[in-house]
Formats: sequence, C-alpha cells, structure tokens
Amino acid sequence: MVFKSFGRVLAGAGVIATLLSGCSGGSRPELPPAGSVATREAPSDEYVIGPMDQLNVFVWRNPELSAKVQVRPDGRITTPLISDMPAVGKTPAMLADDLKYALGEYIKDPIVSVIVENFSGTYSQQIRVVGATEKPASIPYRANMTALDAMIAVGGLSEFASGNRARLVRYDKATGKQREYKVRLGDLLKNGDISANVRLEPGDVLIIPESMF
Repeated sequence: MVFKSFGRVLAGAGVIATLLSGCSGGSRPELPPAGSVATREAPSDEYVIGPMDQLNVFVWRNPELSAKVQVRPDGRITTPLISDMPAVGKTPAMLADDLKYALGEYIKDPIVSVIVENFSGTYSQQIRVVGATEKPASIPYRANMTALDAMIAVGGLSEFASGNRARLVRYDKATGKQREYKVRLGDLLKNGDISANVRLEPGDVLIIPESMF
C-alpha cells in the first residue's frame, strides 16, 4: 500500500511538472506557419488610398481628362477640370465614383477608373519593422504578405539581432487590445525553417531586439 501511494505521488508530481513546463515557454503564443492557413485564407480588405500614393486616373474616350497624379500630403488630388478632390481614406472604386460625379458637370456619362500604381498605404495598412534590422521601415501591406516578405524588404537581420526573441504586436479587433506573439525570425532567416514564416496582417509591428552577448 505504501508503494502504491508513493507511486501515485510520483505520478501526480509528473503531471504538475508537465503543466509547469508547458507554461514556462513564455507568455507570448506563436502564430501558425503561413502555409498552414493558405487554404482557408479570407480575402483581404480592398486597398484604401493613402497620402503620397501614385494614382492613374483614366477617363474613357477622354484622354485629355486622364492623368497620373500623386496624392498630396493634405490627402487631395488635382486632375483636369477637378481641383482638390479628397482621395485619402477612399478605395479606388469610391474615388472613381466621386470623380465621375464631378466630371458629370462637364461631359455626359463619364466612365472613370482609378488604378493605384505606387502606394504607401495608410497607417493601419502598413507593416512596421523596428529594432535590430538593416533598415527599419514602414512597408505597405500586400495581400498574402508574410514575415519573410517583410524581412526581405528591410534587408534582413542586423549582425547583432536576436531573431528568435522577436515579437509581433497585433491589434485584436475582437478585444480591442494589442496582443504579442513570439516570432522565430532567426530560425526563418538563418536556418531556412519555413515553419517559422507567419502570415502578416495590416497594422502588424515586428520588434527585433539585439542580442545580449
């Protein structure tokens, strides 16, 4: 009976040790690899025009009214016959509708399309990479963008980066709070571990600390 009781104590201690070891891995959860969610990926939101974006405004059968313009820092554009049209915060389709309405005063039933050729993105549609990287930067979000895409854009990790201690800060719409996730950038970039490549979302911030040694 003593041996059985002692066995139960050891078994219980083993369970507790297992639970504690599971909790000691850090408070930040890991995101699933980018490839593992590809089959159930939802379409991304339509792009929203931001300051300094390059736009191609095309008016069908009216080439003199078509133009390539840059969104000014004040968020407006100027095209032939139209000055100071607000553009920031609109999708290309919304801006095309507004231009169509404005041009309707001059020509009958205009057909307008707007194409974003070079874009910077609004603050909420950018990926920011800060810390121990070759060139910290804000990057316009692209559909299906991953951590690898972002790191290529900023030139990779710096010499003293601690890539596996990197973290990703993401705004959680459900809770209205920011959440932090562990990101293994060292494994991804130095060891080619594709399981460490995670999908990014608009507004994500990648923070890369320096090594303590």
